Amino acid sequence: MDDGDLGDNIQQETDIIEESVSHDRRIGNDDAHLAPNRWWFASSAFPMIAGTLGPVASAFSICALVRPWRQHYIPSEPLKEAAFVADPIWLTGINAIQLGMAIISNIFLLLNMTRRVRFTIAQPLTIIGWYISAILLIALLATASGPLYEGFGHPREELIWSQAFYYGIWAAILYFVDASLMVITFYGASVGHYPNDFNLTPSQRTLMLQTIMFLLYLLVGAVVFSNIENWNYLDTVYWADVTLFTVGFGDFTAQTNLGRALMMPYALVGVISLGLVIGSIRSLVLERGKKQVDARMEEKKRRRIVRTMTKKGKDEVLEPIREPRRQDSMVSQGAQSNNQLPATEYERRKAEFDLMRKIQAQTSYRRRWVAMGISTGVWLILWLLGAYIFVKCEEDYQGWKYFDGFYFCFVSLTTIGYGDVTPISNAGKSFFVFWSLLALPTMTVLISNAGDTVVKLIRDGTLRLGNVTILPGEDNFKSDLKYIINRCTFGLMYANYTEPPPLNQDKKPASKNSSTDTSDSTIKKEEEKLDEYARGRPRREEAGEDDDPADPRPGQSRNNSTFTARVRRSLSRLRDAHEELPTGTNLHFLLISEIQVLMNHLKSSKPHKYSFEQWAWYLKLIGEDEGNAETHGKAQPNSRHHHHHHPRRRKTNETAEGVEKDVVSDDTKAWSWVGNRSPLMGSQEETEWILDRLLERLRESLSVEGKKQVTADARRALGADRRRSPDDTYHRKKDGKKEDV
Repeated sequence: MDDGDLGDNIQQETDIIEESVSHDRRIGNDDAHLAPNRWWFASSAFPMIAGTLGPVASAFSICALVRPWRQHYIPSEPLKEAAFVADPIWLTGINAIQLGMAIISNIFLLLNMTRRVRFTIAQPLTIIGWYISAILLIALLATASGPLYEGFGHPREELIWSQAFYYGIWAAILYFVDASLMVITFYGASVGHYPNDFNLTPSQRTLMLQTIMFLLYLLVGAVVFSNIENWNYLDTVYWADVTLFTVGFGDFTAQTNLGRALMMPYALVGVISLGLVIGSIRSLVLERGKKQVDARMEEKKRRRIVRTMTKKGKDEVLEPIREPRRQDSMVSQGAQSNNQLPATEYERRKAEFDLMRKIQAQTSYRRRWVAMGISTGVWLILWLLGAYIFVKCEEDYQGWKYFDGFYFCFVSLTTIGYGDVTPISNAGKSFFVFWSLLALPTMTVLISNAGDTVVKLIRDGTLRLGNVTILPGEDNFKSDLKYIINRCTFGLMYANYTEPPPLNQDKKPASKNSSTDTSDSTIKKEEEKLDEYARGRPRREEAGEDDDPADPRPGQSRNNSTFTARVRRSLSRLRDAHEELPTGTNLHFLLISEIQVLMNHLKSSKPHKYSFEQWAWYLKLIGEDEGNAETHGKAQPNSRHHHHHHPRRRKTNETAEGVEKDVVSDDTKAWSWVGNRSPLMGSQEETEWILDRLLERLRESLSVEGKKQVTADARRALGADRRRSPDDTYHRKKDGKKEDV
């Protein structure tokens, strides 16, 4: 039966599609390691800071509006009994205008973060509104010190500024800082360094709303307790802040039974709300910031190492092996470098992979200590500078010395709250509210960073010291001793020593054809599912379906349909990058099996780090062969980085322009484990990267198989028509001409 040479054409087209699928797939991770950290701060950190401090500034503006700015204070009387002096109408009016402008700015920023208003509309309005509020407050604060003293009729020594005046100072500072941060964010988006949107997760987008709800809870609670306890409202704001931050000085305490009864649920809900806000801030600083900073530091470290290896002529391991090296040349080169070079491309790629893992380990260690140093520095600034400001606020009222402020700040930061030293001045109490909103979250971040560095160092060092003395250890004596010396000398001795895995990590022997991350129970469950699937799927012979004589490959179709559970179990355990992959349905099932394993890995609390053998296997599944140097390139050093703009301003093809112009080779498909297109670079986790590629591979493979199936169905339909109409076929061929199908 003549098919018009249809089968050969379809096979050729299928081969072309499969080849394009395997070669045009992007290998690299995301571009987090290519973007300078300053633009990440502008797109992510600055909006978070502004979204957190913007509502705080508006809360301080409310405090600056609800009470007059002056008090009549007689030195012989208690400060809390000083009478308020009414403000001029012009001061109250301008103060209300700036508060309205600030609230509108906060609303637009909140709507922008929740994607209700476009970035290009909301940001200019937010920036302008905050700047106007800051300018109006600064003008009021500057002019009030003169006109408000006139016509009072009492000595100037008896006129003091109330807490509302100082809250206006803190609000003006915050408005100006927030507006300036958003100017930088808007500029970065305008020039195309990132899209016109905040690079935030959904939980981080709600941080501003959480902050607003917490501040409203604090201010409304202060209204209730000020009426119950007959306190000054701004003193009650100070009491609520001390209570919700669990400092508990005891200088203000509820005296009525109603106040004490309401304090318990008020404090409980407030502490939980504060914990949610601080948790979101911690998530930004420690989790999202860690990925970005890690990726960028890895990129810089990678460049330095490649540059050093190239200058010293030790970059042979970075050169792809097109042909196997001769044994005599390997011996001669090894004698010169005291290091035998890999003999095959697979071994060379493994050495390259190990080098990249070493870069990651050193970068992660350095990043943890840099984060510890930065958080410690910020905490010390808030401690020491805060102590100085508290001394200046209290020296006229309590005669504080610097050590008094130093002691008070420490007791407050650690939430010990003895209460033996507390602020009583209007400036001191208002500044404590401002200072605590900055200092206590910083303390939380510092404790978290200490857990990753100092606490870990002490714990591991103690165990290592015990291993080299009296306690039995899992590692040998020499390894433990090198670890201790390396840490005690801050890496000066045994600089090439890499940090060992956690001491409590179970060490399971890894075999060549099995994944170390897949437990026996998981495999057993998979086998049970496969058996059920195999029993529930009838074979083509059992269903009574006959082979189509027009199908040129009936045997292959039958083999795919009679795929047994035993074969499926063997495929789920294959994982050998040196073996040929199955095709058709067998490949689909193998991809699905690996996707199930990776989905279980995503559920783990800690991200998985895969060995080179596992990476080679997964790359094999997506069409990359670690033993074939065709798509492998040599990483090249370059001293300057050309960061690309966001695609909305540059519409050219990404593979044509290149994400980074300083790396691998002239072939855009070539990549290296220590190049900037390495899957280990970027902020995406390894499991996520592999899972995305396997899903894409499965989709493409199913698409190809679908086209094959459509062609086979069309071929069978054509054959059936010809069998049903032999006379028509005769008339079409009686002239000796074959009809073009």
